[in-house]
Amino acid sequence: MGTDSRAAGALLARASTLHLQTGNLLNWGRLRKKCPSTHSEEEFPDVLECTVSHAVEKINPDEREEMKVSAKLFIVGSNSSSSTRNAVDMACSVLGVAQLDSVIIASPPIEDGVNLSLEHLQPYWEELQNLVQSKKIVAIGTSDLDKTQLEQLYQWAQVKPNSNQVNLASCCVMPPDLTAFAKQFDIQLLTHNDPKELLSEASFQEALQESIPDIRAHEWVPLWLLRYSVIVKSRGIIKSKGYILQAKRKGS
Repeated sequence: MGTDSRAAGALLARASTLHLQTGNLLNWGRLRKKCPSTHSEEEFPDVLECTVSHAVEKINPDEREEMKVSAKLFIVGSNSSSSTRNAVDMACSVLGVAQLDSVIIASPPIEDGVNLSLEHLQPYWEELQNLVQSKKIVAIGTSDLDKTQLEQLYQWAQVKPNSNQVNLASCCVMPPDLTAFAKQFDIQLLTHNDPKELLSEASFQEALQESIPDIRAHEWVPLWLLRYSVIVKSRGIIKSKGYILQAKRKGS
């Protein structure tokens, strides 16, 4: 195991929270990963920040109006709605902006054999509504809701969903009833090709173990994963895209 791995292991062994930031993935071709970036080996912070520091690319304030900043949030191992605010706050900090233009929330994890209901969505949607009202987000949307689920959310919500993503790999064409409902209430239907489970607890622990062999990876649980993109509005060109992840040590 190399020096970097040993240093990361020593820091991770003392921490209770882990933040991973990829920076701008478009810059990765010419960069080398470095973890951690903000702490010396002699320090043992409770919250460990791990980032590809030279890939981090904040938005120039003079260019902010020319950019559309969007994010999709995947809840992995947390049943706390505060994860939503934490993820949005971190995304704003990483990108150097006060507000995200759009946030889509993927359907939260539920037990096998249980159908997604309004009750599963409400805690996260309430926090998204608060973030819209506090001007941290302009518009909020959903992912993979059928017509009944979307209608129930729309009728209940104070801040209505302005979009709903549909995975065409699972249905080939837009369901007619969903299309009709979305058209009636001016909800944009988008498509995506994300897998049903973008990140699992097991896959995260496996990757952590491979990176730092001496760490007790089974003690760590990913809470959420946020994917962001920055697009130049006038040209539709992706200027930046990346991921942010938060994980917690079990019992901390």
